[in-house]
Amino acid sequence: MIVARAWAGKRYAVLGLARSGAATVRALLAADARVTAWDSASERRDALKPSPQRGEGLGEGSEPRREVALDEISSPHPTLSPEGRGLEVVDLESLDLSQFDALVVSPGVPLNRHPLAAKARAAGVPIIGDIELFAQARAGLPAHRVVGITGTNGKSTTTALVHHMLETAGIPARMGGNIGLPILAQEPLPEGGVYVLELSSYQIDLTQSLDCEVAVLLNITPDHLDRYAGFEDYAASKARLFAMQSPDHCAILGIGDAPSAAIARDLSRTRGATVIKIAPGVCMDQSRWPSLQGPHNAQNALAAINVAEALGLPADAIDRALETFSGLPHRMERVATLGGVAWIDDSKATNPESAAPALAAFPRIHWIVGGRAKGDDLDACLPHIGNVVRAYTIGEAGPRFAEVLRAHVPVAEAETLERAVKIAGQEAGRGEVVLLSPAAASFDQFRDYEHRGAAFRAAVEALA
Repeated sequence: MIVARAWAGKRYAVLGLARSGAATVRALLAADARVTAWDSASERRDALKPSPQRGEGLGEGSEPRREVALDEISSPHPTLSPEGRGLEVVDLESLDLSQFDALVVSPGVPLNRHPLAAKARAAGVPIIGDIELFAQARAGLPAHRVVGITGTNGKSTTTALVHHMLETAGIPARMGGNIGLPILAQEPLPEGGVYVLELSSYQIDLTQSLDCEVAVLLNITPDHLDRYAGFEDYAASKARLFAMQSPDHCAILGIGDAPSAAIARDLSRTRGATVIKIAPGVCMDQSRWPSLQGPHNAQNALAAINVAEALGLPADAIDRALETFSGLPHRMERVATLGGVAWIDDSKATNPESAAPALAAFPRIHWIVGGRAKGDDLDACLPHIGNVVRAYTIGEAGPRFAEVLRAHVPVAEAETLERAVKIAGQEAGRGEVVLLSPAAASFDQFRDYEHRGAAFRAAVEALA
């Protein structure tokens, strides 16, 4: 795991004990810090508490529990007890936060309305996340570079693609942040390695000192506005990734939307040649990149190419990586081809802006859409509605989305995903695509977008 000497002897409050929170507790204890932790979910608290009789504890929260020997957790001596060094599991709202060096919160904690965040601010206690702890640990790691990638849409694919390019070029790399394993849970890289971090606005909000050698902003469209005073504050959160950079480090920005273009203009005035702009609508030959189809993936690929060039990767390694990249689950993932019909899982498209690129990628689409809506319209999708043969609406948003779409395409109100798959299977013809790109969150009918994608795959497999 990644630890910092600077944490030794300090006292941290940790709120949220899913994967990143549990990894944070383990790293802090390994560095000889004192930790008081809490999660509203009792199962996460129980997974964290050690049981010396079984030799387990400090589990991964939402992941399946695994046995962890105490000597695996740390160096010489965290005493997993409330006294002295070690761990205490207590409701943080009952404590005087002024006695702590920092409150470490998981990205899912809403800073704008959680009472503990207000309490920490009143006490003058820094509110940070695991990415800030990683930034603090960098000074003690072998010489390395960090790539930070943010944007409303496309950041997971771009992060994974950059990581794949580094591995293809033979450069040691780790991928973390909002994707994969928590960064503090991973082993430090050898000298010359590159950490590639996908960063949500929530994670950037909790970070003060991450100086990325290469920072990327793909786009900014309305999302997560329940966590911000307005869209301008959300955009400002994304821009902070560049404010943390040294002026001579590389900034790469898409300029296909007005907020991103404005940030790029401001940076260009102050930083000049260190700023690279990615213009929209760049014509690229994507025919040799099977997992990078559609105009949105052209932008993702172009961003990754610019990152790779900034890191000094050879052109042949970049080309090989683009050709061999396998894509990510639930992001325009082809799950089957049945009778000449391609079935595409784009369950990660949880808002209209992220669904629109998938609609632009195929000429004849049977579109499964709906869930828990993040708004009342599908305006971002309508420019590509000519590619839709028929729509199948599901979930809470189904009736509203059906009302919007009937002015443009035939609609079947399927209500459930399983029924939508069955109807589409009967109606789609050879050469057409059945696309699950819901333009809505999944929480009305599923645990998360991954559960929704797995249900789609199962329903498709049942047709075979």
